[in-house]
Amino acid sequence: MTRFAHADTAIRRYVDYLQSEKHASEHTVDAYCRDIAQFARYQWPERTPPFVWRDVDQLAARGFVVELSRAEMAPTTTARKLSSLRAFYRFLEREAMSTQNPFVGVRSPRRGHDLPKVLSQEEISRLLAAPGTLAERRRSAAKTKPRREPSYALLRDVALLEVFYSTGARLNELADLRESDVDLLGSVIKVRGKGKKERLCPLGGPACNALRACIKEGRELWGGGDRHTPVFRNLRGVVLTGRSIERMIKKYLVEAGLDVTVTPHTLRHSFATHLLDAGADLRSVQELLGHASVSTTQIYTHVSVEHLKRVYEEAHPRA
Repeated sequence: MTRFAHADTAIRRYVDYLQSEKHASEHTVDAYCRDIAQFARYQWPERTPPFVWRDVDQLAARGFVVELSRAEMAPTTTARKLSSLRAFYRFLEREAMSTQNPFVGVRSPRRGHDLPKVLSQEEISRLLAAPGTLAERRRSAAKTKPRREPSYALLRDVALLEVFYSTGARLNELADLRESDVDLLGSVIKVRGKGKKERLCPLGGPACNALRACIKEGRELWGGGDRHTPVFRNLRGVVLTGRSIERMIKKYLVEAGLDVTVTPHTLRHSFATHLLDAGADLRSVQELLGHASVSTTQIYTHVSVEHLKRVYEEAHPRA
């Protein structure tokens, strides 16, 4: 994707704009580039960059939506791709590289009303206990004394799961966490969300204890303690990637007997829903999640209402 972007002047300038003026994260820039590249492959299947972006009209933009529909793309994904391309063309218009925005007026497909998947509190407890149960089973089967690095991995995995559920942070926010972002005395971590906006996330007692043990063991193995030291490391002592974190969670889902389609974002959904179930106000949950608009957070009120309906139907004699 980087080579593709560098080969096209318009995309290269847009990437520079996103990084320098919008302060977009690497993840956001990559997502924009993927969407733009997908449209370029649709529009010019036999050509290589650079492309003549000013030649694209609204008919081509609508054709792209039809193509995504034929590929059974989820409506939310299609809407995101259209948003990416509208933003790209706004930049091209500003830079006089196009005289129109062909994606303005192109309607996104209707979105469904699927509620986010949420784990129950009992399922969360099983997931949080999974690293310990898996480690104990392996320890019982082993004939030799375990090495110290796998012992670190256990502490790290426990800390990751506890912090995911304690803070409702996004996957990339925790993967990027540095020791200087952790305040164990104040029981908070500082994360950088979308648009590089910073927010403080409170930590519960179990998360604080797990983080303390993880950081201590990491320092003893590989050193650190400065502001660049990653909190979560792999067994070489360098930062643990988001993909590795996803694989780790899948392993513990299997161990806990839970649905393996659960993602790190499901823990974020569960965090928000459980707070609202317990009486937290919507504005506070919005701040904790780092949502720019409270309307984004409102989806969790619907989840809570569905939970209340289930409780009512199970408990009321005339439900």
